[in-house]
Amino acid sequence: MADEKDRLGDTLKEKRKGDEDRFFAERDKALLDKLRQQNLGAEEEKTRAVALMRCPKCGEKLEVREVKGVTIDECPAGHGTWLDKGELQTLAARERDSWLSQVFFRPKL
Repeated sequence: MADEKDRLGDTLKEKRKGDEDRFFAERDKALLDKLRQQNLGAEEEKTRAVALMRCPKCGEKLEVREVKGVTIDECPAGHGTWLDKGELQTLAARERDSWLSQVFFRPKL
């Protein structure tokens, strides 16, 4: 009877130890996941700051210029022109008879 009691006591100790190990493993995993997310957010912010106002093709700093009263961003190497929200519609509204207006101008209702 004493041997059986010792064996059950050892089993109970092993179960408690296993539960404790599982608890700490899950807690450590959650903390590591939180740190990884914070690092990803910081890396994305750095990347965004480096890429801001840069040409996606060559990486040159975009030049800002004005066309018909609308400010546009243009690659100095000639890789493209970028318009912010609403600028294309503004240009299209001024050119009502052109293809640009037919494709991009939508009068506000």
